[in-house]
Amino acid sequence: MQEPEADMSQSTMTKPASDDFVISPPPVAALPVEGTDAVFPINRVFCIGRNYAAHAVEMGHDPDKEPPFFFFKSPSNISTEETFPYPTKTSDVHHEIEMVVALKSGGTNIPVESALDHVYGYAVGLDMTRRDLQGEAKKLGRPWEVGKAFEKSAPCGPLVPADRIGHPTEGEVSLDVDGERRQSGDLNQMIWKVPEMISILSEYFELQPGDMIMSGTPSGVGPVEKGQTLTGKVAGVGEITVKVV
Repeated sequence: MQEPEADMSQSTMTKPASDDFVISPPPVAALPVEGTDAVFPINRVFCIGRNYAAHAVEMGHDPDKEPPFFFFKSPSNISTEETFPYPTKTSDVHHEIEMVVALKSGGTNIPVESALDHVYGYAVGLDMTRRDLQGEAKKLGRPWEVGKAFEKSAPCGPLVPADRIGHPTEGEVSLDVDGERRQSGDLNQMIWKVPEMISILSEYFELQPGDMIMSGTPSGVGPVEKGQTLTGKVAGVGEITVKVV
C-alpha cells in the first residue's frame, strides 16, 4: 500500500531564519517551465542506467538479467546554459540523450498504477559522462560520481507540464552532433517504463516533490570535442542545443 505523499510544507529539519546561516546558502537549483515565468525547484536527481536494451548491450551488459541501476547527480549539476564546458581530468567525454521526469509529489511504495499521478512534467536532458573515469571506477568497483556527477554534467531544457502534453510513451529520442545523427531510439524501447521507475525507486527511497529522474539513454553514445554542437530531441517533449566549449 502506498504511504502518504510527501508534504512540501513540512520537514524533519528545522528551517532556520536566513540570518542564522554561518555562510550564505547556495541558490535553489531550478528548471524553467516552458511558456511561463515559473520555475521548478530541484530536490534530487535520480539517474536510471541501462534502460534501453541496445545501449545496455553496447556497454557490455545483458538487460534481460539485470534490474534497473540507480545513481545520483547533484541538483547543482543541472545546467540550463547553452554551452557545456569540457570538464577537467578527462579526454573522453560522451553524450547521452535522455527524457527527464519531474515529480510534483512523492511517497514510498507507490503503486505502478498511480505512479503517473506524481509527475509534474517532462524535459529533454543530457547525461554528459567522463567515460574514461567511469570505466576506471567500474574496474575498481567504485561509485560512478567522478565520471557522472561533475559540474554542469546535466544540461536540461525547460520542463513541459504533463497536463499540457500528457505522458509520452512513444516517440523518437535522438541526438545529433554538428548535424550528424549519433543516437536514435524510441521511448517505447525503454525496459523500465516511467511508472515502473517511479514505483521501484519509491521502494528504496522516499520520493519527494522536486525529485527528477533521468530515464536512460538509447544506443549510439560517443565522444564529444570542443567546438561541437549537440542537439537532442525527445518527440512530444522538446529539444535542447548546447555547444561544447
